Amino acid sequence: MNRVKPQFDLTGKVAIITGSSKGIGESIARGFAEHGAKVVISSRNQEAVDEVAAAFKTDGLEATGIACHIGDPKQLKNLVHQTQEIYGGVDILVNNAATNPVFGPLVDMEGEVFDKIMSVNVKSCFQLANLCHPIMKSRGGGAIINISSVEGKKPSNGLSLYSVSKAALLMLTQTQAKEWGPDGIRSNALCPGLVKTKFSKALWTNEKILGSFTNHLPLNRMAQPDEMAGLALFLAAPASSYCTGGVYTCDGGFAVM
Repeated sequence: MNRVKPQFDLTGKVAIITGSSKGIGESIARGFAEHGAKVVISSRNQEAVDEVAAAFKTDGLEATGIACHIGDPKQLKNLVHQTQEIYGGVDILVNNAATNPVFGPLVDMEGEVFDKIMSVNVKSCFQLANLCHPIMKSRGGGAIINISSVEGKKPSNGLSLYSVSKAALLMLTQTQAKEWGPDGIRSNALCPGLVKTKFSKALWTNEKILGSFTNHLPLNRMAQPDEMAGLALFLAAPASSYCTGGVYTCDGGFAVM
């Protein structure tokens, strides 16, 4: 009897993935849908999320697009409300959407930039998880996956406030795990390294920066978005039923550089 394969079955589960119209978020959403989940594709642009949802449906997957600017509390509430209206609840939340509008040292940062980065990268994750908590609890539990970064564990030059925000997200994850475990809700953090996405384009399109980074990595290359989906699937599925408060890196060996 196969006892492993069913542990990755998400049939009947409802998943919200923010920032999922492209990049890592889209890859995670597709991975969930391919394993049976009903996925909510979400980003700021309705046309973009509808396009991804339509592509999923063409492939026989269950998906719907709901636009949401995660920096707007009203839109976060609407995202959860619409998900409930369409699918009846929420079982999995992936806080993937993030921002990093500046590149430079802390001394060059202004308070407005700090507020924007912390609002999007930390506060929105806190608020959305809080909105999903009572729904997950009423359904017997759930899984939260906060997409942090290796920058939250080991900062690089120029990614100052982004690193601060991602470190805060790690502690949010562990606090959720500690407080919500009795409710059957698990919370874990996934920390990607450098991934070839639009979000990180400023880094990988600069050959000097890219070379100085990848030449020291044990795997000697950046990652592709799909390489994050497997670990996210594990953290969402029954396979990780005893995992909570964990910080999981997928970084090509950045942590041991």
